[in-house]
Amino acid sequence: MKFLSTTALILLGATALQAQEGCGIAGPASVRILSNDFEALRAVNTAAMACATADVTVEANATTEHANIQVPALTADPAQYTVAVVANDSIVALLNEGLIRPLDDLVAQYGQSLQPSQLIKIDGQTMAIAFMANAQHLAYRRDILERAGIAEPPTSYEDVLAAAEAIRSQGIMETPFVVNNKVGWDLAEEFVNMYLGFGGDFFEPGTPNLALDPAKAVPALEMMRSLAAYAPADNLTFDSTASSAVFSQGQAALTNMWGSRTGSFLDETVSNPEVVANTVLATAPTVGGGTIPASTIWWDGFSIAQNISDEDAAASFQAMVQGMTAGSDPANADLAAWLVEGYQPTPAVVGVIQTAQAGAKPYPMVPWMGILHTALGDELADFMQGNESAEQALSDVAAAYEAAARSQGFLQ
Repeated sequence: MKFLSTTALILLGATALQAQEGCGIAGPASVRILSNDFEALRAVNTAAMACATADVTVEANATTEHANIQVPALTADPAQYTVAVVANDSIVALLNEGLIRPLDDLVAQYGQSLQPSQLIKIDGQTMAIAFMANAQHLAYRRDILERAGIAEPPTSYEDVLAAAEAIRSQGIMETPFVVNNKVGWDLAEEFVNMYLGFGGDFFEPGTPNLALDPAKAVPALEMMRSLAAYAPADNLTFDSTASSAVFSQGQAALTNMWGSRTGSFLDETVSNPEVVANTVLATAPTVGGGTIPASTIWWDGFSIAQNISDEDAAASFQAMVQGMTAGSDPANADLAAWLVEGYQPTPAVVGVIQTAQAGAKPYPMVPWMGILHTALGDELADFMQGNESAEQALSDVAAAYEAAARSQGFLQ
């Protein structure tokens, strides 16, 4: 056993040495990473930290409080962190404050392995490098649909409603659909997805002026409430953790779930064996005769702080490019829909990839989208509970958005 352990340490040391040499970082330099805390990001951070040498320090702080930390931490001069791992929504605050730097020069010098789809451009400049994608997409039970006599799997939300009704009417399941309708962020995200599926726009182009189209927003809300009628009665308390547990336990036949959660449906250590054997992951449904999935594409990636030296910026970029190679490691294949070169997709991420390939839109990256998202999450519950009309709910959303946008200086 002592020999095997020693051998393992030697192999580990050789791997780390190869990574250090491969990073090509000229020291002295300091790399300090701030990220969210989940398994895929921990894998990236670990791979980046393999770039450390006697002249190059690489540290990482993975915390669920990252979004609250990032602005004050990067406002300091020098910034407390050289790297901020960001997503569609969390990058906006850093952009607004000018706390991250354009990366095109670093891409040209050190980004030969990057693919064009990984370059997140804002006003023509690369401001982040994406390394993984996420989206909500359909998961369904093949065996339950067959029992209900449904020959073709649902591809639209109208099909989902028909399938749910067939399952309920035959007494197979009373609540065959489960959805992330928790009041607040989740409920708002469901509307964002559905409204985009109907072809809606949120704002007048290039402005913070709200442009919700009632001809698309009202049907979106009505579809949300129709689907909720086939979900558990307390669905307005369900986030993705609760919804995925219901599906994993075999208590639902259909769900539109985050790709980062659907892998558990295929995991025998988490899900009911019948769920594992019969779950199919597919593209997010279309709606209202639309041609794109009623979903949004999210990405996670890295940005580089503005208030640091050019030497630390270059070292940080190189270390994160190395960190992204975690996505090409077969051991990490199920952790995310990786966007990196060499990644081989697994069954757990097929729904995310299909949804992206089918043309789902990215979640909007404009400064005022967060204000609208909050207004939607706060104001749509009364409609979902049947206490007011869709038109009144949208009026409430507009009033809440405009008040908050004025208070933050976006509207006059």
